[in-house]
Amino acid sequence: MTFNAIKQAIRGLYLTNSFGLRLRKTNDPMEIKRLRLGYSLAQLETLNIRVHIENKEKLPQDGQYLVLVNHRSIIDPPLVEVALKDTNIFGPWISKKELYNSFFFGLFVRNAGSILLDRENNQMGGFFSDIKKATKRGESIFIFPEGTRNKTDKALTTFKEGARIIALKNRLPILPLYIKTDPGKVLNNALEDPKLAQEVTLVVGDLIDYKDRTKLEVSYRDMFTLED
Repeated sequence: MTFNAIKQAIRGLYLTNSFGLRLRKTNDPMEIKRLRLGYSLAQLETLNIRVHIENKEKLPQDGQYLVLVNHRSIIDPPLVEVALKDTNIFGPWISKKELYNSFFFGLFVRNAGSILLDRENNQMGGFFSDIKKATKRGESIFIFPEGTRNKTDKALTTFKEGARIIALKNRLPILPLYIKTDPGKVLNNALEDPKLAQEVTLVVGDLIDYKDRTKLEVSYRDMFTLED
């Protein structure tokens, strides 16, 4: 690990826990959105990373959605938060149990508006109940439909079924976002060279009706022209 990588890790830990403590003191959704955005901007500024939005005109300003995003890096949530900064779209992220218990991310994730997904728990009633409560509050749901980070050379891995079920159960139109630039490589570059200015392109897709019977992965691949 390089000296810069160590420095960035310390800075990242400070930001994550500093904002996590502030988030713990509020239940106001818009304040949580503001703090999440502040954290995201600070993290990306530290890494010298900018976000470019392609098809920005397709991005809704208001409303409730199942926000669908591909997943390649730990900086994916900040990229999405920054892309949505000028909208009123807000809601919890679906987060894995490992993140809740993480030394690095735990405090932030537990307080930043998230819904715990415990794959070891066969009883999913509580999970879907938490989603229903969020949608009744007028919030969107943010999810990585691949279920975990894509560490392959492919643009996309197989979608889990949960995303479709969430959309149907809560009658949420689906807002597909595609992180076009490989953020994992961008992050590695940033850790190697702090002076290197980089840009990540995030593409906004067309809304998908929750009643659309086409497999979600097929619709997503077709929309962003991604090969199997």
